[in-house]
Amino acid sequence: MVYNNNFTIQTTGCCDVHNITPQVEDIISKSKIENGQVLVFVTGSTASITTMEVEAELDKDLKEALEIIAPEGKEYHHDKKWQDGNGFSHIRSTLIGTSQVFALVNGELLLGTWQQIVLCDFDNKKRDRLVTVQILGE
Repeated sequence: MVYNNNFTIQTTGCCDVHNITPQVEDIISKSKIENGQVLVFVTGSTASITTMEVEAELDKDLKEALEIIAPEGKEYHHDKKWQDGNGFSHIRSTLIGTSQVFALVNGELLLGTWQQIVLCDFDNKKRDRLVTVQILGE
């Protein structure tokens, strides 16, 4: 059986991190699927789905680490072509990825004690992000 559902998150961009675990768990509950795999995917090339402990200081650490790897102030070829100043956003999204797959056992996501599913928006402006949850299971 395959179950699909989605929701939208309004973001502010600039490494905005949102805990989306409750929305994913709500969709799992509605699906009535007990065991399988849960795919969480964000549409767009300047956002990502990952896991982390949701807390303000770790959000800052993530932003600082990504600033080292794909700095905002660097001149990117993408920016030269499109003049939108968000080349760094595309690189960050590419590195982290736009989806994750999670195990579903007895109706529960297998997540660690401090592990939440998060949406990271790296763009340089506000966005409405569409998150799709697809559950494959029994």
